[in-house]
Amino acid sequence: MSDDRDDDEVYWVEPKKRAILPLDQFHLSRSLAKVIRSDHFRVSVNEDFPAIVRLCAEAAPDRPTTWINHAIEASYSELHRLGFAHSVECWEGAELVGGLYGVSLGRAFFGESMVSRRTNASKVALVWLVARMKAAGMELLDCQFITDHLRSLGAIEITQRQYQSLLAGALSDGALPAGAAGDASLLLSAGPGAAAERAFAPDPAELFNVSGPVSGQTISQLFTQTS
Repeated sequence: MSDDRDDDEVYWVEPKKRAILPLDQFHLSRSLAKVIRSDHFRVSVNEDFPAIVRLCAEAAPDRPTTWINHAIEASYSELHRLGFAHSVECWEGAELVGGLYGVSLGRAFFGESMVSRRTNASKVALVWLVARMKAAGMELLDCQFITDHLRSLGAIEITQRQYQSLLAGALSDGALPAGAAGDASLLLSAGPGAAAERAFAPDPAELFNVSGPVSGQTISQLFTQTS
């Protein structure tokens, strides 16, 4: 993290309590499901990763500064180039109005930041992320810090020990290429793993077992069937 957009310093933070969003406990409210089914926003994956990071880094009335400095932005851009960092974008016409980005590894996704420039845009992006993760067999959605917004969607806080156990499970049993867990150079060349590659495939039709474009109706039904 950093203290300001123009600060040169970067430091690591490990929360004593970690926020996660259990995929099977995601709360899709009736009002949000209606927004999803309406397809008001066009939702894409990795269509404009740099733009999402920049949008997350912008100052806003409720957030005059940001932890995403230029060094962090460059680092995530490199992770995206290597296939580890991904974005989910929400578009209103040709305008990018919200979304999120983070890092995938094995059967885990580590959410880094989310942003809305229209009501519900970041929530819609999160719904599509959870749907893709569930369909791809991923297990752990790391939200880092709890907020009222995330709690309303089903996020919970767990201890470091509980988190480390869940993380170990998400990285075990073939989640990563053989030998990659202990070899950084091999990991970077091998990629984040099969589950992550499925979850963030450009065309999710096969992932959701549909013959045409994936609609909000398909996404909404996925949660109805498993709730």
